[in-house]
Amino acid sequence: MSDDLHQIWVYLSASPLAGLTLTLVAYQCGLWLFEKLGRRPILNPVLIAVLLIAGVLSLSGIDYRTYFDGAQFVHFLLGPATVALAVPLYNQFQEVRRSALALVVALLVGSTASALSAVTLVWAFGGSAATILSMAPKSVTSPIAMGVSEQIGGLPSLTAVFVIITGIVAASLGTWVLNLVRVKDWRARGFGMGVAAHGIGTARALQVNEVAGAFAGLGMGLNGLATALLLPTLYQLIWG
Repeated sequence: MSDDLHQIWVYLSASPLAGLTLTLVAYQCGLWLFEKLGRRPILNPVLIAVLLIAGVLSLSGIDYRTYFDGAQFVHFLLGPATVALAVPLYNQFQEVRRSALALVVALLVGSTASALSAVTLVWAFGGSAATILSMAPKSVTSPIAMGVSEQIGGLPSLTAVFVIITGIVAASLGTWVLNLVRVKDWRARGFGMGVAAHGIGTARALQVNEVAGAFAGLGMGLNGLATALLLPTLYQLIWG
């Protein structure tokens, strides 16, 4: 019986559907725990899914490239999912227009503070120049962050790690921090989550409140645009 199970596992692990199935099952497990234990932010479904997938890959000996052959189907859906954020944003268009000036100020302050704090932290701990540059775009969505990192001399693969860690930490602790500083306006809460925690924070905001989700999507998009335009420019001015 054990030989049969081993043969089945070998067959499934070699199939592209194994990566897809593992991803979906891991996320569903994370979501189940999140709901079962009272929707605590620290039990972020993405964090749990990442830990489960990493554990399975390590124990089974499946390399990441083989896993991604199946998981790329989910990866492909990131594009349509991002575009779909326009729907709640459209529904809140009047609120966005009324808050335009505050949003611009918050974007500039938040984007600048995010990059500077990251660079300062790595520098203070004696990180290399490549690590510092890889850390700078950590708060924008992965495709933009990796492109900016490559453009300014960072390591795109390292940047992707920083982006994921930033999103999970900010989405897990963001609600607690916002409550601590008594930010109660859903527009401000959502926009802050989007600027600080990109897609993972936006998903968390959508779980909590529709207005917060709409402004989080806006914050994520605008922060990505601002970082892509401003960070390479600042790099050229300072190190060029």
